[in-house]
Amino acid sequence: MKIFQCFVFLVLITACNTPQAVYDYDDKVDFTAIQTYGIYPDLVTNLSQLDEQRLLSVLHEELQNKGLAVSEEPGIYVNFHASEYQTESSNNLGVGVGGTGRNVGVGVSGGIPLGGPDTYLRVTFDFVDAQNDSLIWQAVIDAKFDKDSSPEKREERLRVMVKKALDGYPPKK
Repeated sequence: MKIFQCFVFLVLITACNTPQAVYDYDDKVDFTAIQTYGIYPDLVTNLSQLDEQRLLSVLHEELQNKGLAVSEEPGIYVNFHASEYQTESSNNLGVGVGGTGRNVGVGVSGGIPLGGPDTYLRVTFDFVDAQNDSLIWQAVIDAKFDKDSSPEKREERLRVMVKKALDGYPPKK
């Protein structure tokens, strides 16, 4: 029984920290015909310059693992932009006071938040048809992101996010 409880606890912890992705695409596009890509010329990412370089490096690596090659005349342009948001910590300490007497009950309780708010990074990846400048594929991914972590941990977190985003490319019809 204890093994089962430990397993459930580990699943809950890892599920809460896993990036969440949403995909959309143009179902009229033949994605198997796309062989080359380039980075969108007017890229505005809203990331720090170092995080932008990290993400670009990981993105190039993962796209090449998908069989796409960088080209001066690409089939698609890859664009991405990021935004940060915070959510209240879901960790609370409950405090309660209660009393009864002679068929009368009184109770007071409250929650004290533990820790600060959680910071999330939302990255939107757009694949744009280079011929007619139309959006053909998009992934939006949200994940916890610690801005105070080491450069290695930041790069690893960005790598996980990019891999999760590209799990939906090419789309399975």
